[in-house]
Amino acid sequence: MSQTLRRQEGNFSSAEKCDGTLFIPTRLRYLCIRKFTNKPMKTLLLVVGKTVEKHYIAAISDYAERVKHYMTFDIEVIPELKNTKSLSNEQQKEKEGELILKAIQPGDVVVLLDEKGKEFRSVEFAAWMRNKLNTVNRRLVFVIGGPYGFSADVYAAASERLSLSKMTFSHQMIRLIFVEQLYRAMNILSGGPYHHE
Repeated sequence: MSQTLRRQEGNFSSAEKCDGTLFIPTRLRYLCIRKFTNKPMKTLLLVVGKTVEKHYIAAISDYAERVKHYMTFDIEVIPELKNTKSLSNEQQKEKEGELILKAIQPGDVVVLLDEKGKEFRSVEFAAWMRNKLNTVNRRLVFVIGGPYGFSADVYAAASERLSLSKMTFSHQMIRLIFVEQLYRAMNILSGGPYHHE
């Protein structure tokens, strides 16, 4: 293993070689890890219902594009249910859950963004992401549910639950918060200047 891969901390001031291949500094550590592990993980954010507020749409798109500098990342929207007035909260969760499960593929590592999930500091989440980059073979799928949460079947399909805060945010707002934190985590791993302790 090269000396470059062993350098897990600190900034890269100039482009360096990783196993004979030249990469730009901000992507170097991540691409080196992928090259040695040969596991090109894809990351997906799965959300129920489209984002409607224009300022959220713009900000989410901005951070999503930033994340793509570090890894393959996509956002997939599950269409909102129609005629929900005739459904109870539990029935709505069940129907949304069926659509969520249809979007999950065999081999996916599913992580629910849930108020009862584990909380991380940003640097801890970055370390958690680094571990996933080295261990997930296919897709790492984060799921943001509808306004009433997840069905029992979705909980059963998940590997982990993460909470971004003990406070309650709208399921629209949490999308922006998560994508920003994902970008922050990748920037921390690359030794970038975005995060300050």
